[in-house]
This record gives sequence, structure tokens and C-alpha cells, in this order.
Amino acid sequence: MTKLNFGALIVLTSMAAASGALAQDAAAGKTSFNKCLACHAIGEGAKNKVGPELNGIDGRKSGTAPDYSYSDANKNSGITWNEAQFKEYIKDPKAKIPGTKMAFAGIKNEKEINDLWAFISQYDKDGKTK
Repeated sequence: MTKLNFGALIVLTSMAAASGALAQDAAAGKTSFNKCLACHAIGEGAKNKVGPELNGIDGRKSGTAPDYSYSDANKNSGITWNEAQFKEYIKDPKAKIPGTKMAFAGIKNEKEINDLWAFISQYDKDGKTK
């Protein structure tokens, strides 16, 4: 019986460690967003720069930020941004949307991607945190 309890403890500990590794940290995501600041803005008063402002990205159709001149590739991608779409895109933007104007090599680190999503997805379309 002791071996069974010990085995169950190992399984539970492994599961907790795995879910902790996938946890999202918006504060760390804010730091990661510094890579994006040259081209994108977010939060109250955010305006388009070289890239569109990112307020309310969760649920927004690609190519629809007001007053931003998107590439045809982005406008016609058919993407509605959500967590899964963003995470795939940010790894390699040009692979996800061939012909995009976004000149960014991508982020490969899963934790950083999770944290970045936690940060940007907290903003509604008006730049207020949810």
C-alpha cells in the first residue's frame, strides 16, 4: 500500500509541475512586450505605429484594427485572434500569414509566449484591463 501511495504522490507532483510550467504570468508578459513596443502599442490611448495597436485582440478579426493599413495577406487570412491563433502566429509570423508585413523573427520559448498572451489578452478594445 505504501508503494501505491508513493506512486500516486509522484504522479500528482508531476502533474502539478507540468501545469505550473504552462502557467501564464502577465507581469512577465509585459516585459516580453518590450520586444513589440517599437511597432505596437497597447493600453489606454494606444495608437497604431508601424504595426496596429493591439487592444482587444482576443476575438478581433485579423486586419481590422481601425485606421491601420494592413497587407492583403493579413486582411484575407480569415483569422480571428484567440489564444491558439496568437501562439501559433507569434512563433513565426511569416509562416502563419505568408505575405504579412510583420518583420519579426518570432518567439520560440513557450513560457514567454504564454506570458505575452496573458499580458496582451487582458486589454479590452478600449485599452482597459479586463
